[in-house]
Amino acid sequence: MQGQEQSESELLQNRREKLEALRAKGIDPFGARFETTHQPGALRKEFVPDLPVQIAGRITARRTMGKAVFFDLSDFTGRIQCYINKKEVGDDVFVLITELLDIGDWLGVTGKTFVTKTGEPSVQVETMSVQGKSLRPLPDKYHGVQDREIKYRQRYLDLISNPRSRDTFVTRSLIIAEMRRWMQDRGFLEVETPMMQDVPGGAAAKPFETFFHALNQPMYLRIAPELFLKRLLVGGFTKIFEMNRNFRNEGLSRRHNPEFTMLEAYWAFSDFEQMADLVESLVCHLAEKFCGTLLIEHKDDEGNVTRTINLARPWKRTPFRDLIRGVAGDNWFDLTTDEKKARCAELGVEVSPHMEDYEVSQQVFEKLIEEKSFDPLFVTHVPKELVPLAKQNTSDDSVVDVYELVINGVEISPGYSELNDPIVQRDRLEHQAGEETQKLDEEFLLALEYGMPSAGGIGIGIDRLVMMLTGAESIRDVVLFPQLKRK
Repeated sequence: MQGQEQSESELLQNRREKLEALRAKGIDPFGARFETTHQPGALRKEFVPDLPVQIAGRITARRTMGKAVFFDLSDFTGRIQCYINKKEVGDDVFVLITELLDIGDWLGVTGKTFVTKTGEPSVQVETMSVQGKSLRPLPDKYHGVQDREIKYRQRYLDLISNPRSRDTFVTRSLIIAEMRRWMQDRGFLEVETPMMQDVPGGAAAKPFETFFHALNQPMYLRIAPELFLKRLLVGGFTKIFEMNRNFRNEGLSRRHNPEFTMLEAYWAFSDFEQMADLVESLVCHLAEKFCGTLLIEHKDDEGNVTRTINLARPWKRTPFRDLIRGVAGDNWFDLTTDEKKARCAELGVEVSPHMEDYEVSQQVFEKLIEEKSFDPLFVTHVPKELVPLAKQNTSDDSVVDVYELVINGVEISPGYSELNDPIVQRDRLEHQAGEETQKLDEEFLLALEYGMPSAGGIGIGIDRLVMMLTGAESIRDVVLFPQLKRK
């Protein structure tokens, strides 16, 4: 172990000596402005021979063959091979690439494209510019970052060495951009609402608390943008969406991060069924654009298919109660709360003694239906206690007109026919708050009294959607910098 530590120490010392050698030659090891004509991967993908180019990237591979050197320059777009001939560039440039630069260093080169005898698109280097000296060796090229602690805590190392991770985050960025374009093409206006709120509303969740010294009052990071977006419906913005960041001071798990990204949208004069159609169209569009298919394969680390999600339309739509009866018995809703809890023990569903009746049913849903549903399922008409911001069903006032879209074992999107009756809304929120009436958002209730149009609303969990489309098994694999406990 001591020898290994010494070897690493020698490697670090060697790189620092090269740093000083560069400075001694009058070369800035950390570079300056360098104009580029192409990115490495883009140049390779759209390769044209005999083209003058200026490219920059990180040295990720190198091999010396006498008086010739081949090396790869890479960035997030991919790599391109570069070639140096000592006779053509001279001793100074040749010494630079062979003796003073390392794998991991950033380099800019000018040259001309050509194809090698083996058919490899390449750049014949004429001049070089050091753009950033790496003082530490990179992870092993062939194994990448295997340690999950390092992968999440030092994401930059994961991005350097794991192409799959890099591709996932590029895809995530493109998915978000496409969602924006898709919504805007359908007449939705993108808006922004406060991330700090004096009353955290729009969902039942524990907020993160802070204090605004200038106003001398407590504030909260938002748990949802809903109540502000509905104020905009009152203001006459009839088709709006926000790509927002929400914060909930709750658990960490494979499918939960306390800081997460949502698309939330409202469409005046619509309802939950029309919003379901909208989401179904959007998700299928994204799958076809970024996966090339509606059959999404999820694979393990060895490349074996673990499951295939079928997004073929139309998606199944089933009332909440019908789903519960299917797994817990046709007479489930005829049972008392205690009888339901006893049956939960038979079904292997863990419940708390203090759970209310609707919470017991919800627990059955989460454990026996949601977690086992991988193909798209719209769960409709859920108990009104679960969604205080949605309209009651006109045929059955015990349920509300909503859907919960489940794909890949998790909720991807909720959608409502939005409650716009200010009197009923106040009653619902007062019941939810109980004795903690200070949690009521009086400004929101005031806005409703000026008249909010009937509307449909949706939320789409971006992190979980990207997990589904890319085959990631943990939310931490689709969030660049997931929350971790401090070392």
